Amino acid sequence: MAARIFQISKAVNQSGQGRSGKWVLEFESHARKRPDPLTGWSGGADTQAQVSINFDSLEAATAYAEREGIAYHVIPATTRKLRIQSYADNFK
Repeated sequence: MAARIFQISKAVNQSGQGRSGKWVLEFESHARKRPDPLTGWSGGADTQAQVSINFDSLEAATAYAEREGIAYHVIPATTRKLRIQSYADNFK
C-alpha cells in the first residue's frame, strides 16, 4: 500500500487561491482497471485508490503516513511562472 503526497494547485479556470495551499495524500492503485462490458466505464476492485486525505502542511501529511506505516513519496510543488507583458505587446 503506497501513497503519494502532493500539493493542490490553483484551478486553471478560477482566479481565487482557495484550497491551493493544501497537501493531499492519495493511495496508488495496485489493481489494473478494466472496462465494464455493459457501460464501457473503466473500474476496478481497488477501493483504496478512491481515498484522498487533505492536510494543511507537508509535515502533517508525512507524519500521518509514518505513523500509520504507509510507504509514500512526495511530489514537489510546482511554481507558477508569470509572464509579465503589457497590453501593447499583443499587437506587435
